[in-house]
Amino acid sequence: MHGLHREVSALMRRVATEIMMPRFRKLTADQVSDKTPGDPVTIVDQESEALLTDQLARLLPGARVVGEEAASIDPAMLDGIGNGTVWIIDPLDGTKNFAEGKHPFAIMIGLVVDGAREASWILDPVSDRMCHAARRRGAYVDDVRVTTTPTAGPLPVAALALHFLPDDRRQDLERRSAGKLNLVAIPRCAGEQYPRLVLGQNDIALFERTWPWDHAPGALLLEEAGGRIARPDGSPYRVGVSGTGAIAAASPALWDRAADVMFG
Repeated sequence: MHGLHREVSALMRRVATEIMMPRFRKLTADQVSDKTPGDPVTIVDQESEALLTDQLARLLPGARVVGEEAASIDPAMLDGIGNGTVWIIDPLDGTKNFAEGKHPFAIMIGLVVDGAREASWILDPVSDRMCHAARRRGAYVDDVRVTTTPTAGPLPVAALALHFLPDDRRQDLERRSAGKLNLVAIPRCAGEQYPRLVLGQNDIALFERTWPWDHAPGALLLEEAGGRIARPDGSPYRVGVSGTGAIAAASPALWDRAADVMFG
């Protein structure tokens, strides 16, 4: 796995250096389009995914590669994603931020075997921060092992992704959280939200959409650092098993507290 870590990290940094950063704040109008209203895709997403897909397929011959952009064109690529060895790619997480010339954004890769998260990588191309995790081997930030440390404030710091929720559910969550959680803005980038849980900046995150490319990499990082992710009803979040929503927290106790406040 150590050799794989070196090669995947080098590949991601190559994408950041050659494809991503040269176009940051320099995209032209014809290099951005909408997959669906409000959900942009850029030439960077496409070129990043193409290079990552080609090179990861060479690293582990026989493994499938499922990238966000390919799957958006052909949703059937998600069929059987919980079977066999699969690379999962988010070639540019935080595309909307990137297209607007804002940070954060990230490159994320997960390696999944029969639905189980085995390894993950999250690169912040601006700071060059590399988060990496391997199942039963720990979580690392820039090759230093890390464990979650809850924030020290009077209330848990919670970043709740409420923008995909209907108004009544959003208002209900805000009402339930009042005086019990310290609500903060989300970064609009899962590749930043998970590291914040691990690095003591946030305690709790709530997600409505749980696409594998957005969550498989960060979920393993969080778990290996001592946190917990699960569906709001407590069932496991697992690649290839359908479900809606997930609570992620810096510790099992914080997860229980969040579930009680928001869904109890």
